[in-house]
Amino acid sequence: MKNTENTTDTTATDVKLGNVYVMTHSLFSDVVKIGCTTEEPEEYAKALSAKTIGEYSVAFSLQCNNPCKIKKQIKKYLDAQEYVNEFYQVSPDVAKKLLKRETLVIPSLNRL
Repeated sequence: MKNTENTTDTTATDVKLGNVYVMTHSLFSDVVKIGCTTEEPEEYAKALSAKTIGEYSVAFSLQCNNPCKIKKQIKKYLDAQEYVNEFYQVSPDVAKKLLKRETLVIPSLNRL
């Protein structure tokens, strides 16, 4: 599975406000996609689904400041489980716990 989309999923670290998300894909039950976007994650999942076979669904998302910084930290934690690009071979629950833990360090909008 190759990550070829080029919409608003961003790798820039200077995004001030956005969403960090955990998505699952209907064809890959043991792999999650972790990323950041300036769009609403549900809309972004629909856009990704329109470009691929199968469906993406949002398992967890969090609106926050510096979403790409949070994603970068999560990538460090999950480096050994990396499947390809932003896809990781971990459960959605594990990814969700890591995101919540990281936002204790990098404040989310929900906590401000």
